[in-house]
Amino acid sequence: MTVAIEAARIGKRFGPHVVLDELSLTIRSSEIACLIGPSGCGKSTLLRVLSGLERVHTGHVRIDDREVTGPSRAVGFMFQEPRLLPWLTVRDNILLGLPPADRRDADARVATLLAKVSLEGCERALPRQLSGGMAQRVALARALATEPGVLLLDEPFSAVDALTRMSLQELVLSIWQRTRITIVLVTHDLDEAIYLGDRVFVLPAGPPALTEVLAVGVPRPRDRRDPELARQRVALMEALHVAGVAPGGWPR
Repeated sequence: MTVAIEAARIGKRFGPHVVLDELSLTIRSSEIACLIGPSGCGKSTLLRVLSGLERVHTGHVRIDDREVTGPSRAVGFMFQEPRLLPWLTVRDNILLGLPPADRRDADARVATLLAKVSLEGCERALPRQLSGGMAQRVALARALATEPGVLLLDEPFSAVDALTRMSLQELVLSIWQRTRITIVLVTHDLDEAIYLGDRVFVLPAGPPALTEVLAVGVPRPRDRRDPELARQRVALMEALHVAGVAPGGWPR
């Protein structure tokens, strides 16, 4: 299997505080990889480095064998919050990051994207008219607007209720099944990591290097009630314990 993302010896500090220290990882093409670890361990910073949004760091990142030097249309990014501009319609929020040359047939493009996220007919709605789950779907459609080969998700479901969260998880899986896009998901949710991920990368409480990589190995489609997923969850909890994370997510 080919490599979609290669990060080598990534280091990042904010003043005297070391966030990432000589961290290396590879993500395979069409893989769903999950990053998990305690708050403040550098997961979101690592995602920003992979995307090119964070440019001041040591080491290097290659995506599809090209050096990452800044943001690229080949990489879609979805933040924790929808970050929709309140004065723009759903249509215009989705098109916001596209250059004029890519806005030909804009209405058809938006309609296709809204169909992918099950929001058909919402083009003219304003963000204030959307539920939290709907707003996240619009943010996902915006991240997919450039037809990226890699999609980076920074805890995008953390602010919605449990049922909406499961619905959004299924939505991401359905998009992955149609496109086989490479996905990297930052999450605090062990069940989410095990249910969605092909591999789970465990980051420790201190400045990471990776502690462990857990291969889930359960074929899709997965059943949330599958005892094997429960066993994988126990293995992930043990890996987090080794990484210095006590029950409840706090460093020991």
